[in-house]
Amino acid sequence: MGSLSLPANANTHSGNLSADLEPKSFADESKAVIDFIAGYYKNIQKYPVQSKVEPGYLSVRLPDTAPHSRESLDDILKDVADSIILGLTHWQSPNFFGYFQANASTTGFLGEMLCSGFNMVGFNWLASPAATELESIVTDWMGKMLKLPSSFLFSGTGFDNITKLVVYASDQTHFSLQKSAKLVGIPPANFRLLSTSFLTEFSLSPHTVRAAIEDDIKPGFVPFYLCATIGTTGAGAVDPIEEL
Repeated sequence: MGSLSLPANANTHSGNLSADLEPKSFADESKAVIDFIAGYYKNIQKYPVQSKVEPGYLSVRLPDTAPHSRESLDDILKDVADSIILGLTHWQSPNFFGYFQANASTTGFLGEMLCSGFNMVGFNWLASPAATELESIVTDWMGKMLKLPSSFLFSGTGFDNITKLVVYASDQTHFSLQKSAKLVGIPPANFRLLSTSFLTEFSLSPHTVRAAIEDDIKPGFVPFYLCATIGTTGAGAVDPIEEL
C-alpha cells in the first residue's frame, strides 16, 4: 500500500484539469476499483463478520515509512485485499444478524460517485444553484409522500418558526436521532424522550405519545416527528408501529 507522489510538473495544468486528475487514467482506474468493490460484495458472505485479527496486526504488514514513488493501483488493491479486508467488520454481510444491511445500494453508490465527481460545495444558492434547488424539490417529494401540510414544504407557505417543532422518541432510541434533530435546528429542549418500562418490554406506548402531543399542542408547539424503532440498540425493543 502506498501513496501517490506528484509528478515533477505538478505545478502546471493541462487545460482546466488538475494535474492530479487525468481523464484517461481516472476512467480506467475507477473501473478497476468498481470491479474490486463488486467482487467484494459478491463474496462478502465468505468473510467472518467480525475480524479475527489481533491489535497491531497491520503494522507488521505495512512499511513504517511512506513510499518514495507511486505504486500501481493493482498493487494497492492487492494490499487492500490481503491486509485491509481481513481487519474489517463486514457490516453489509448477510450473516450479520445484529445489524440491518440497509445503507448500501447500487443507487447509493452511483449517487456518491456523482457527488464526489462534481466535488461542489453547496453553501447557498449562489455557490451551486442546482444543489439548492434539487434539494428543495426532492425534499418536497418526500414531504408530499408523507402528506405533510404545505407549511412544511419549500413550495408551500413555509413555516415561520422552527423553534416550535417538537420531536418524539422513546428513551431507548439511539442518540443519533437527537444529533440529527439538533443539526436541522430543532432546539434540544424540544426533544421529547418518552419513558418506557419493563412492563411493555421497553416499547413506546401510543398512550404516552398521545398525552405528550396533547400537552405540547396546548402552549402552541407543533408535533413534527415521531421516531419509532424496530429493535432498539440498548434493549432490542420493538415499538408498535401501526398503533403509533
